Amino acid sequence: MKVIIELFGASRDFSNQNLLELDVANDSTIKDVRNKILDYLNINFKGNENFIKIVHSSAFCSNDNIISDNYKITNNEKIAIIPPIGGG
Repeated sequence: MKVIIELFGASRDFSNQNLLELDVANDSTIKDVRNKILDYLNINFKGNENFIKIVHSSAFCSNDNIISDNYKITNNEKIAIIPPIGGG
């Protein structure tokens, strides 16, 4: 299934658009999406350590609600990645 990741803050450097479109397996969770983003970064940015830190420390949200790593994603759902502000 397809999931759209809206990029905010420092994560906007992950793409020349403000989003990433990823294909994930049915019944995928935010943890799976986090790993898929890391795979994307390894392929496209040769494992940029700063980008990897951003993904590990970011929160994700859907419909203006923070969601946990075990949140199940639906097809074509828009998920936002919210990096920490000020390094925190």
